[in-house]
Amino acid sequence: MKALHVITGLGTGGAEQQLRLLLRHLPVDCDVVTLTNPGAVADGLLADGVRVVHLGMTGNRDLAALPRLARLIRAGGYDLVHTHLYRACLYGRLAARMAGVRAVVATEHSLGDSQMEGRRLTPGVRALYLAGERLGSATVAVSPTVADRLKRWGVPAPRIEVVPNGIDLDRFRFDPVQRLRTRRRLGLPEGAYVVGGVGRLTPAKRFDVLVRTLSRLPSDCWLLLVGGGPEEHVLRRTAREAGVADRVLLTGERPYVPDGSPGPDLPSLTAAMDVLASPSPEEAFGLAVVEGLASGLPVLYASCPAIEDLPSRDAPGARRVTGGAEEFARALAEVRAGAGPGPGPRTVPEAARHYCVTRSAARLMDVYAATLTHPLSPAPQGVSSA
Repeated sequence: MKALHVITGLGTGGAEQQLRLLLRHLPVDCDVVTLTNPGAVADGLLADGVRVVHLGMTGNRDLAALPRLARLIRAGGYDLVHTHLYRACLYGRLAARMAGVRAVVATEHSLGDSQMEGRRLTPGVRALYLAGERLGSATVAVSPTVADRLKRWGVPAPRIEVVPNGIDLDRFRFDPVQRLRTRRRLGLPEGAYVVGGVGRLTPAKRFDVLVRTLSRLPSDCWLLLVGGGPEEHVLRRTAREAGVADRVLLTGERPYVPDGSPGPDLPSLTAAMDVLASPSPEEAFGLAVVEGLASGLPVLYASCPAIEDLPSRDAPGARRVTGGAEEFARALAEVRAGAGPGPGPRTVPEAARHYCVTRSAARLMDVYAATLTHPLSPAPQGVSSA
């Protein structure tokens, strides 16, 4: 089988890094097209031996990109096209049908109750999404919660398949030597209690809540934020105003899998933490929280379908927190008090094992097989020309 993955961009985001990880475990010959922004994940894919093409799309309404993508798909002789993220799903599905591909899968990574990838869920966004969805064979939801949202939107249930995000458990296995090395490299004081946050620095992630939380915690508490994004300057200003700027560390973007970039990778950084907190109120999966669990960390979260969709016994170290800085400060104090002095042993709960990437890859292969067994009808007249 030969498959093409089409994605909006390849900067260091959750969907982008998930694509790279999956391609390492899929027994399929895969190429990747990025519509825009061939960033750090593109470099990583190239290092993995994956062919990556940058389409050079200039914006949401760059319609000239559509025939270029259709020609590329046709020339590649792909059996299946798999799209990721809103813009790529719209253009990728249509281009695949224009190119004559009759097995078209899309993964919905980021559908929340009120937004998708930072855009408000207006009637226009929904209508365009549903029009594009009908051109595909199946829509993959990364959690049962997202599957339910898709059904409420109007996507027929038989067209929805749930394939959770996956994690590399071996990569996140706790290493005490790595913990010490990373903490020293970051300049953390010996004995510092480190609250971690992982994700894009955007308003939706609400990392400002953690900055304000830090001002309510003892002076030996530090905040380590892993990720880059447009809110970095706002968070630095918030930290100065709260009087905690000297205890807030921002690492910038970090690749999920080491690709030669300087500095510690994400598993090393989670090893340096004592607890992971995720104040984002609306998640499609909650990958950072699951990665924290895989590192053996206690986690506090405002929203995490990956945990909420499982029995509570599978994630005993996870706790939901509703509210703002005061509530997170109280919860963090309780977690620290319950942990005792110094870092204790770390165990991986069943919730993290449930999301092993090999299991997710096997489930995705089942979707591919079903899609190829029941191909779409030929594209309507006029859609198949490019």
